[in-house]
Amino acid sequence: MEPVTMAKAINLSLRDALTQDDSVLIFGEDVGTLGGVFRITDGLQKTFGAERVFDTPLAESAIIGICIGLVLRGFKPVPEIQFDGFIYPAFDQIVSHVAKYRNRTGVSMPITIRVPFGGHIGAVEHHSESPEAYFAHTAGLKVVAPATPGDAYALLQSAIADPDPVIFFEPKARYYLKEEIDTAREVPIGRARVAREGSGVTVIAYGPTVSIALDAAKTAEKENISLEVIDLRTLSPLDMPTILESLRKTHRAIVVHEAPVFGGFGAEIVARIADDGFDLLEAPLERIGGMDAPYPPARYEKLYLPDVDRILEAADVALAYG
Repeated sequence: MEPVTMAKAINLSLRDALTQDDSVLIFGEDVGTLGGVFRITDGLQKTFGAERVFDTPLAESAIIGICIGLVLRGFKPVPEIQFDGFIYPAFDQIVSHVAKYRNRTGVSMPITIRVPFGGHIGAVEHHSESPEAYFAHTAGLKVVAPATPGDAYALLQSAIADPDPVIFFEPKARYYLKEEIDTAREVPIGRARVAREGSGVTVIAYGPTVSIALDAAKTAEKENISLEVIDLRTLSPLDMPTILESLRKTHRAIVVHEAPVFGGFGAEIVARIADDGFDLLEAPLERIGGMDAPYPPARYEKLYLPDVDRILEAADVALAYG
């Protein structure tokens, strides 16, 4: 297959899911006629009809509430939340009902909630946020954040097939990253990948920060510093064996995400490493994230978000320790 963008890979994955399973429904704000604000669902309504791909009112709580009713009627809803910051009105439905329904009733909730997330698009608050920690903290939810077109295709297939609810975070700034994809390749939920092998410091990233970590590793190589980059792919369940295997080589780790550091998902990773791999460490763990402040106007975005220089500085500190 010729190289495709992540946006196209997700579109293809949705198209294949609709083709293979008549119970799959796609809906959300402007996903039908318009094809979504990022055109991720472009052409799907034309092919599959307005009964399977349709627009909803601007009411996120209602979108998720509808999902619950549809599941009880035998459907597999794949709703889109238009932007990351728009998910908060649906928070009660997701956390209080979707996540707990199987435990409460024994009825599975095969719902895949697609959420474009993250910054680097020059937008303001509610359009560039990283709310993943809220949902990773919620028992009963699986949380996925692909970083490449191939993983986006395969992980979305896994998410839709999963009997449990999945929050599927799509790094919107990477929608137009291109690569060849293999639609037959399977990527199970809960398995990380080594995006680049190295021996000096482990850099743990997911979603939009994976490419930044890889850029940092290329720059570090010029200075004879070897960074190993781990792409988590799934936040919950977290693949600790892959992280610990990397630490057995490097003995140092940096965690990178766009969300503010305080209370961010990186804190859980650091805590798990301290619990399960403390004896492997030869330097303090480093966390790099957004500032502990609301998301800024576009002109300050570069100052707010992690970048290559901040990763390299953290690597220098880790390597200098001891």
